[in-house]
Amino acid sequence: MKYIEEFKEDDRIVEHYLCKQRQSLKSKSGKTYLSLKLADKTGVIDAKVWDLTNDIQSFEENDFIKVDGVVTSFQNDLQLKVIKIRKSQEGEYQPMDYIPCTDKDIESLYEQLTDVIASITNQHIRELLEVIVVRNEYIKEAVKTHSAAKANHHSYMGGLLEHTLAVVGICEFLAPRYKSVNRDILVAGAILHDIAKVYELSAFPGNDYTDDGQLLGHIVMGAELITEASEEIPGFPPKLAALLKHCVLAHHGEYEYGSPKLPQTIEAFILYVADNADAKITMFEEALQAGNPQNLWAGYSKIFGRNIRKSTYLDIKD
Repeated sequence: MKYIEEFKEDDRIVEHYLCKQRQSLKSKSGKTYLSLKLADKTGVIDAKVWDLTNDIQSFEENDFIKVDGVVTSFQNDLQLKVIKIRKSQEGEYQPMDYIPCTDKDIESLYEQLTDVIASITNQHIRELLEVIVVRNEYIKEAVKTHSAAKANHHSYMGGLLEHTLAVVGICEFLAPRYKSVNRDILVAGAILHDIAKVYELSAFPGNDYTDDGQLLGHIVMGAELITEASEEIPGFPPKLAALLKHCVLAHHGEYEYGSPKLPQTIEAFILYVADNADAKITMFEEALQAGNPQNLWAGYSKIFGRNIRKSTYLDIKD
């Protein structure tokens, strides 16, 4: 199989890919064309179908399709100019070739998560985390396979678990450095801040927003999970539940980023900083990896609004 990460300009591609997005658009001259996003486990590429001939057969988003096309370059990004398309037949492709996945061991990551839960000293918080993350069979399995986002960062199988543990690690590092921080509340917030993404996003290969994801979002659903779980635990302090829900409700930090509340506790503020740091650094890293491996400069990043460079250097001697 020819993976997307191996594409080079002028390559002729005749291969099967997952159609992640399908849009029918019109050019400035009024001509209809198709704009696609094709994916495999190594990445995603924009594809254009300029001529809608009989060689472009019927297909929908999330179909596996066989394409015939040529790799071109547009604004320094690779793009696929497609000439032929048909739906793939069962047996012509291996589904796992099209699902991007963490290179870390999933079960080991989940064990790290349960070890963190076991380290929580507050009995109520520890039991709440066990109810949501360990005893809920759907969440227990889904957290291992879901992504942390539809796009941008950790948008691969296991990405949610990887991102969660990274945020937990940052919070664990920061917690003892400030006198006012309740470590258990902060770490619990880190574990729970994105947990409802298992309901917000569908499983792979779709990895798209569900109805509840569109209508409610993971922030609201995460707060609801805390409410439901805390009500199952006898004697769970309502004010503690409110502090934990606040961490989830405020973890996007700003109203303009979809946060229902601004961080009003030190734990919520640290969680916001940690979440933002891991997401942004991971996006930077992924942008570097997407660049030409032979170039020091990875090119212009639309997300960061600047050209970005690898830190490789050579000592030049006279």
